[in-house]
Amino acid sequence: MADIKPVSEVGCDSRNLEQINVSDTDPEEEEKCTCAGEDSKETSEKIPSLQELEEVLHSAPRSCRHGDEVWPSLYLGDMFMSHDKLGLWQLGITHVLNASHGKLCCKGSDDFYGTTVKYYGVPANDLPTFDLSPFFYPAAEFIHQALTSGGKVFVHCAVGVSRSAALVLAYLMIQHHLSLLSSVRCVQQKRWIFPNRGFLRQLIVLDRKLQDERLWW
Repeated sequence: MADIKPVSEVGCDSRNLEQINVSDTDPEEEEKCTCAGEDSKETSEKIPSLQELEEVLHSAPRSCRHGDEVWPSLYLGDMFMSHDKLGLWQLGITHVLNASHGKLCCKGSDDFYGTTVKYYGVPANDLPTFDLSPFFYPAAEFIHQALTSGGKVFVHCAVGVSRSAALVLAYLMIQHHLSLLSSVRCVQQKRWIFPNRGFLRQLIVLDRKLQDERLWW
């Protein structure tokens, strides 16, 4: 896994991005997400309120990098890393999911990455009023197909903490049967995230739906 330098120790302002340093990491420092593979099909967890969820998100150290491996072969990051085609190639990225498709700050497109990378664009706005939920299942399926075929996926938006983070959380909930709180805690082990309130509400609705469905399994 590549060593990707932190953007900031106090926040994730995309105006203060550092260069990606792609090099071999000390194996002892390369920690996988401890919840990877711990699918929870039989147990349910309390559905968090918006306030409870925000408290959990606030509790994590507020720092992030251009990209972090938040699940085996699944990277979450920002537009700076998305523009570094050489860096993505060195990481072995085969699929890119752009949660800010069509925005001026993000160059991502099929033409930009060419034939070596499969691209999926989600034209989301980072606004509480934007309905991201219609993209939860298609995005989760894109990530799932990539990982099960042996690929590596980079999911990003502008800063990598809201739109793209929400889609990664939805993937863990849909494909790995983790609760919303478990998904948040899993990603927090590797990266600071904070989806906007609208996205959090939509994830709470998804959490309730998925837990209700598991009751019938």
